[in-house]
This record gives sequence, C-alpha cells and structure tokens, in this order.
Amino acid sequence: MQRRELLLSGATAGIAMASGRAFAQSATPGDKLIAWIDIPPPVPEPLQNVVRGITRWEDLGSWITPNDKWFSIAHYERPQIDPKTWRLAISGLVARPTTLTLDQLRALPRKEITSTIECSGSNGLPFAQSMIGNATWTGVSLAETLRAAGIKDDGIEVVFYGIDKGDETVRPGTPLEYKYTANFARSMPIAEAMNPANLLCYEMNGSPLPAANGFPVRLIVPGWYGVANVKWLTRIEVLNKRYLGRFMGRDYVTIREEQHDGQTIMAETTVGHMLLKSAPGKIVQRAGRYQIDGMAWGPAVAAVEVKIDNGPWTKATLDASKSEYTWRFWHLDTSLTPGEHAVTSRAIDTAGKIQPAMDDPIIMNKKTYWESNGQITRHVNIA
Repeated sequence: MQRRELLLSGATAGIAMASGRAFAQSATPGDKLIAWIDIPPPVPEPLQNVVRGITRWEDLGSWITPNDKWFSIAHYERPQIDPKTWRLAISGLVARPTTLTLDQLRALPRKEITSTIECSGSNGLPFAQSMIGNATWTGVSLAETLRAAGIKDDGIEVVFYGIDKGDETVRPGTPLEYKYTANFARSMPIAEAMNPANLLCYEMNGSPLPAANGFPVRLIVPGWYGVANVKWLTRIEVLNKRYLGRFMGRDYVTIREEQHDGQTIMAETTVGHMLLKSAPGKIVQRAGRYQIDGMAWGPAVAAVEVKIDNGPWTKATLDASKSEYTWRFWHLDTSLTPGEHAVTSRAIDTAGKIQPAMDDPIIMNKKTYWESNGQITRHVNIA
C-alpha cells in the first residue's frame, strides 16, 4: 500500500475505535446480555430469496459492520457476474459516451467514504427490524466520472441500472396489459448525482464487494435509503426527462393520507433520503446496573433520549463521531426493577426536530411500510 493509503486506513480504524466506545464498554468481564423478549419473526418463506442476512440489533456491536453481518435485498435475480467480462456503460446525454472495464475503473483515483445504509422497509414489516449497516466503501468519484463523460446542457436526470432483471406487467388483467423484462433501475436529479460523496464502489471494508452486496461494482449515495444505492451496476444514462420505472414511480412510493381544505387526499412521494431515526440495540447488566446501548442515524443527529416504560425522557450519552453519513452509538446507564419493561428511544436533530412517535400523524397516516422512522420500543424482562 502507498503511504497515503496506509494513513487513510489508520485514520479509518481510529475513527471506528473511537466511535465504537459505547458498545465496547459493554464487553467487560462479568457483563450479562439481557435478551429482548420481542424477538422479530423469521423472514416469510416467499421472501427468503428477496431478503437475506438480517442481523439482530444485539449482534451489530461494532461501529463498522463486518461484511458477513450485512443484510442483502434482491428485487429480481441474484446475478453471478464474471469480473473479466463486466462493463460499465455511461451513455445518454453525454458528450463522450464511455464503457469501462473493472480494471479501468480501479485505475482511476481511489476514494473512500464511510456511510450507513438502511433499507427503507426497515421497521415497516414485523420481520424487518434491523436492516441496516455501516461500512467503509472504496471506489471512484461518481461526479468526476460524469464530468469526464461531459453531461450535456439538456440533461436533467441520471439513471443507474443494475444487471439484475425480472418480468414486469403493466395493467394486468385488462385489455391494456403489457408484459416486459426490465433491469432494476433508480434515478436522481443531476445535482444530487454530482454530490462529491457519491461513489462507484468496488470495495467494502477493504475487501471486494460481496456478491450479495453488489459485486463487482455498486453505487454508493450516502444519506439515501438502500434502494438508491444500486447494486450490480452496469449502466448509467443521462436523460432530459424524469425516469419513472417501477422502483421510482410505482414501487418504493410512500403513500400518506393528508388533509387539504377539509378533504382527505393521498400524497405519493418516492423514497429518497434517509430520515431521522434511532433504535435501542441491547441491554447489558453490569454490577447491579444496566446499560442500554443503541444507534442513531439520519441527518444532523444532535441528541438521543430514552424512555423506560411511562417514565420521563432521559438524555443518553451520544458518541463523539461527527461523520456526516454514519450512525452514532449512544448509551444510557440506568437501574431496572424486576419485571417486564418497555425501552423507547428517540433521536433529535440540530434544528430540534424529534423522531416521531408511532401515534404521530406523520406515521399513523402512512399507508405503506416504506420510510418507517417512528420511535422504536423494545421489551425486556428483568429477573
């Protein structure tokens, strides 16, 4: 490794160690993990090929999530890709259409960023309680790659296509029914695509991307829900109109009931940036006291508060990490009496905005399970 890469590697490790202190404090001799009693059910059989590798909160104990503890979502097939024949095409409204091999991509200037990715369906379904992880991603700058291709003046949208594909049907059961095969794809406005944090990523935590997480190349767009971080990337296209494929215009759409002038309407918005959120992770007994550990993430986390049963909100200790796109660990030292208890956390951002309660209208009036950032309550029984 070159000296610069060694320094970056050491800095990343140092940040991980410093940011993981809240959970590391729970790993002392004599500690006893107190199991939650509200264990999520397993993934239903029809979805077991779609959703894999959900790791329990109790097992997400390090600031950097190891590759083997990452969840994986596949909307169509799970492709097996030969890196020697893989290509990335950059086309559409660009002055210099480009096709890159993996070797050519890896020869471009390397860039690293650490970011947390959460599935937008996390906590929206009973089994989907902890579809989240934090990793250091390595690749090349998406913005610089697009600049090299030369986006034309009339381009407004960038579409990212995965190799994975499946069958789609529009207006099924009607005379207008149409069946076709489509690649997974997501898009964003050019201004969002040009965020310098975005990567065309080929390494995860210092190793090649796992097959389940997008090998050989995936898109990393820090601060966006997982669906926008397109896996198994194969094509980037610049358009002069909005892209409204299935995963932009029909699926991954949040539908919320709203009141306008005394009338009830259904507001529909596509899933985009991650929302303010936190979760209790685990409880450890130590010398007659209890430490509650958890994570908080989303834009501009400033504080976390914890409530036990119907007691007051108590400010937790939040770790010192200021990484813009990563989760932050928190912990609360407390006493718990014998019996069953409910533990709830809520995150607060720098503007004073509070993670909504489950009975908040913004959560209660949501009719789809995407973007479920309501306060999470876990239950424990103290013997």
